[in-house]
Parts: sequence; C-alpha cells; structure tokens
Amino acid sequence: MTSGRFGMAMGETHTPVQLQQWLDQEDAWMRETVRRHGWAVQYVDGDGCWGPPRCGCGRPRGGSPPFAYTVGLFGYDHAELLVYGLGQHAASSLLNELGEQVRQGEQLGSDRPLRVDGGPHLVVLVPFRDDGDTPVLISAQRFYQATRDRPVPALRVVWSDAGGRFPWEHGYDLPAGLQPSPG
Repeated sequence: MTSGRFGMAMGETHTPVQLQQWLDQEDAWMRETVRRHGWAVQYVDGDGCWGPPRCGCGRPRGGSPPFAYTVGLFGYDHAELLVYGLGQHAASSLLNELGEQVRQGEQLGSDRPLRVDGGPHLVVLVPFRDDGDTPVLISAQRFYQATRDRPVPALRVVWSDAGGRFPWEHGYDLPAGLQPSPG
C-alpha cells in the first residue's frame, strides 16, 4: 500500500556485509509494510527521460522506463501487479486502487479493459511471467522465496493513451518503449 523506499545507489561499491545489512533492512521494511497494509508498492525509476519534448530534467531521451509492482497480493491468492511507464505517484495510486479491489475479493483478469477510479485511461491486464535471467519483480520474488522455475504469478497492467488506444493498436500516441510490448 505504501511505495518502496530509497535503497542503495546503483553503481556504488559495497562490501558483502553492507549489502546483507541493507537487504535485511529492506526485508524487515517489506514484511512490516505488507503486514500493516496488506501489500507494498515497489517503484523502480527508469534510467532515461520519458517526459515531453524539450523536458528540462537533463536525462537522455528514452532508456529503460520506470515501473512499479505490488508485493503482497499473492497473499490474497491473487497475482502480483506490474505497471510500466508511470511516475511514482501515478503508479502507486493505480496499483493501490487495484489492490483495494483484490482486498475486497475481486479476481482481476484479462477479460476486458477497466477504468480505474474514474481515471483518464483504460487499463487491461495481461499475463506476465517473471522467469528471465534477471527478475523484474525482485522484491516480490524475494518476499515469497520464489525461484526462476517457479516465479510469483503476475499480471501486467497496460494503460491506454488519451484516445483509449493500447500500445499494440494503430495510432497509439505515446513513445515506443514506454510500455514494453507484452509477451
């Protein structure tokens, strides 16, 4: 229900002891957050700019898009949820709204587009299998002690552009790569 915290900076050098201490603190925070709220939202910032043309953020255009995912919905016998291409606040709001639906007993599926909390975009859920060489849902896999062969089940939340079109539809007007192709 709350969004992931700041962690160790990528590219910094840490001793194995420092890394283990950090992981222990993250594990404790995650357990407490899931216990208190039912789930957590882990946000991972992208490494490039996905803002409007001439954005003043100073980051190079493109790169890896930001993403966020839930940790704890599997405890409700539901797949975890993953969304790409949204800022931290928007991603957390979307995933928390869907998480509340799960808490109320709804099994979210890929049968139809949804409008979440009267928001401007439609969303559709597609299966996501986190069994690559480097897991995407690292905190969820760690929390549930999942393996590459038996990853935590997940659904990808794909959101539409302002015209209601999804990335695989003709005329989709957001940058290619902001939401990687499902599959």
